[in-house]
Amino acid sequence: MNAGTDSYSQDHLDSAASWMRLAVSALVGAVGSVGMWSVVVVLPAVQAEFGVTRADASLPFTSAMMGFGLGNVVMGRLADRFGITLPVICGACALGLGYAAAGLSPNLWFFVAAHFLVGMGAAAGFGPVVADVSHWFLRRRGIAVAVAASGNYLAGAIWPPLLQYFVSTSGWRLTHFGIGVVCVVMLVPLSLLLLRRQPGHDHVAQSAAPAGSFARIGLSPRALQALLCVAGIACCVAMAMPQVHIVAYCGDLGYGVARGAEMLSIMLASGIVSRIASGFIADRIGGLGTLLIGSFMQMVALALYLLFDGLMSLYIISALFGLFQGGIVPSYALIVREFFPPREAGMRVGVVIFATVIGMALGGWMSGLIFDVTGSYAAAFVHGILWNMLNLAIAGWLLLRVRGGGYRMAPA
Repeated sequence: MNAGTDSYSQDHLDSAASWMRLAVSALVGAVGSVGMWSVVVVLPAVQAEFGVTRADASLPFTSAMMGFGLGNVVMGRLADRFGITLPVICGACALGLGYAAAGLSPNLWFFVAAHFLVGMGAAAGFGPVVADVSHWFLRRRGIAVAVAASGNYLAGAIWPPLLQYFVSTSGWRLTHFGIGVVCVVMLVPLSLLLLRRQPGHDHVAQSAAPAGSFARIGLSPRALQALLCVAGIACCVAMAMPQVHIVAYCGDLGYGVARGAEMLSIMLASGIVSRIASGFIADRIGGLGTLLIGSFMQMVALALYLLFDGLMSLYIISALFGLFQGGIVPSYALIVREFFPPREAGMRVGVVIFATVIGMALGGWMSGLIFDVTGSYAAAFVHGILWNMLNLAIAGWLLLRVRGGGYRMAPA
């Protein structure tokens, strides 16, 4: 690459065009990520219509999360090769088809299968978009990644109250058809605003990477990737308990599912604040330090759910939970950018996101199963805390290795 091209690329990092692209990317996430939250809102209605247990009614969420995880890997790879526009268009089509199929579901298992497609579509607005945005920033990469990832939580703040209203007035089937139409109509035009690729972004990002980033941790790339995946599963098994079951939990306590939908909205709105704040923190202390802080605070919030179950207490704790855990998942994307080649960003971010989604899927289902066995959510909260402790141990161990210095990344 000649000097002129390199200068042109450097000039477009952290530029006005970069910030505009970030805004569009966050909007893509806010629309497409409805695929992660709609099933949480309709869980009680679906359980009642199909006459199934709470654990079985949680399976559509598990299916959506598995589709979301696989979609992050597949569409991340597409983004690495062809740019972000193609994955977003594919995601819009998958969301449209998935929601149409969900609305037509004759039984729970068809509904479960439809949500795998919904999850695949929602993935295009998360991992691939976050990886793409990271190529457009250098000095403010932490905050940029956090804002892009916040589209997911913005969806969680906006969609649940809207969906609860339409489910109560029009039924969950018609609501699913409407979601599919909105996704296609909005995402396809937005994808066209992301056609441009950063000139020479691989060269610029590689030259801008922290010096010696592969010589600070003393693990092979494969081993580090595996550890990040285990950490991702652990943190999100814990994270899933309130996010997946807060609506049903409030119904069980007699407060009504509408109150639970409001708490979920507050939780995820607080998560937006947390994600943006974590971006500022990550720009100063790095992804690993940010992950460690978020993991510890999430564990504190889970413990609070064990201690208080009053209506006002649940509103407050849900807000705190969002504030405490919102920066965890974006931290993994930053860790990947700190320790792996930029040209692999889409795929490697996608693999770690897949792991976090496996954690969310397992956590949502296992919490429902624990409820069915015990008749309450108390044991499910304890279960989440134990998994959170595993995540905390991995993050702390990795950070100690980096801070210790003198390590060299072994061959893959």
